[in-house]
Amino acid sequence: MDTVILDGHSLTLKKVVMAARFNAQALLAPEAERRMAASRAVVDACVENNLVRYGITTGFGKFCDVVISKDENTVLQRNLIMSHACGVGDPLPAEAVRAMALLRANALTVGNSGIRPATVVSLITMLNAGVVPVVPEKGSLGSSGDLAPLSHLALVLCGMGEAFYHGRRMGGAEALALAGIEPVVLTAKEGLALINGTQAMTAVGALAAYDARKLARLADLAASITHQALRGITDAFDPRIHALRGQVGQITVAANLLRLLDGSRFTTRQGELRVQDAYALRCVPQVHGASRDAIDYVCAVVERELNAVTDNPLIFADPQRPGEGDILSGGNFHGQPVAIAMDFLGIAVAELADISERRIERLVNPALSNDLPAFLTRSGGLNSGFMITQYAAASLVSENKVLAHPASVDSIPSSANQEDHVSMGTIAARKARSIVENARAVVAIEFLAACQAVDLRAEAMCGKAEDFLSRPTCAAYRLIRSVVPTLGDDRIMYPDIEAMKALVADASILKAVDSELGGGKDKP
Repeated sequence: MDTVILDGHSLTLKKVVMAARFNAQALLAPEAERRMAASRAVVDACVENNLVRYGITTGFGKFCDVVISKDENTVLQRNLIMSHACGVGDPLPAEAVRAMALLRANALTVGNSGIRPATVVSLITMLNAGVVPVVPEKGSLGSSGDLAPLSHLALVLCGMGEAFYHGRRMGGAEALALAGIEPVVLTAKEGLALINGTQAMTAVGALAAYDARKLARLADLAASITHQALRGITDAFDPRIHALRGQVGQITVAANLLRLLDGSRFTTRQGELRVQDAYALRCVPQVHGASRDAIDYVCAVVERELNAVTDNPLIFADPQRPGEGDILSGGNFHGQPVAIAMDFLGIAVAELADISERRIERLVNPALSNDLPAFLTRSGGLNSGFMITQYAAASLVSENKVLAHPASVDSIPSSANQEDHVSMGTIAARKARSIVENARAVVAIEFLAACQAVDLRAEAMCGKAEDFLSRPTCAAYRLIRSVVPTLGDDRIMYPDIEAMKALVADASILKAVDSELGGGKDKP
């Protein structure tokens, strides 16, 4: 995907990822310019006729009763951007800022914001040129939208603030000059149109949701290798069990596990070695499935928000009467739908990590591992093996429990109590992103421990791992072993974890498994 067309209606998670992470170029749909011009004509008529309309000929927030003259409007818009750029903390990752710019441009193309088409073209040009505004990650309440983060984005568009360009941090004016872009001089309504929306929380949340959906599949795969290493019982995944409950994610995960385990010589049947497994193995469909259902819900909310108009006031141009229409104040900037979804995402992904850590514990604990060597080392005592990898996983899981506390149930009034209920959606999105990152590391550790356990189990059975693993999981095992070799004597472990995290972050393991499964519907 080399280009992403911005028409206000067809943006998807995958398109956001392609533009944000892989620099796909954004292009303005031809019909979008016509829609934007129609709503802009309504704004211009409002200013020319001295009509009192919020955010166009008035101040903002508590100052909504202060009327602004035509001559003062340019100063008003510039002051708005400068005064609202109050973010604090480290800069958001470049991919999140690129996603913000993409989403803001896409929302404006719907044609209800009253912005000039040329201003949106400049925003898209800045994105495509690789100018990445410095946007501090903290400071948004998520109602009146993401005012502070989006103001830092708009600062650079106007030749102010700071930006990264070709890897160097510099002034916004210098970055635009090096990219050959003229700063924008904002006119009536344009400053408000650029910053009044949910694009910061949605950008961070979109990337986190996309990663979470992929991580859910990887968690199934890691569980299937662990299941084999522990000689787990496959009867628990019988489709008849899961059909009786009817939960979609649970049914999907159970079917997925059976596909992944088909042909394994490690797995057992009910009553062969034991009657039933512990919950961390037996209840993978129920736990992973619930997380999948939650992630699917979140992705649906986010994909609607990608194409939503979330600023205020909104312009409804009359197609029969150019320059005329309705200007309506509402509350689409309120981030509650995204805030609740992001809290839900954090909880769902935290649970994937939680049960993964319990499987790691079963692999390394000789009292639970069904005769595997303690801490997965042949020479325990002299070597610690995988002992502290479980510590690290436990630490990440405990951190996730703190982060999973919902942000969306909090509120604090602002703007002299005019904005008396806020969403905290950007905090929720940032927490969800951190939980996904932590969970990715936990699943990476499970992959390493499971492959080590498989090697030791196969050795005890007088063979190699490839002789016993199912074909799909063997494809994953070979790829992992091409990056991280089997652990003999102790070595420095963090490079192994980092290498495995990188493998988990890309799609190569899933592609290897899908090639053995012949594709299928269960893809991110």
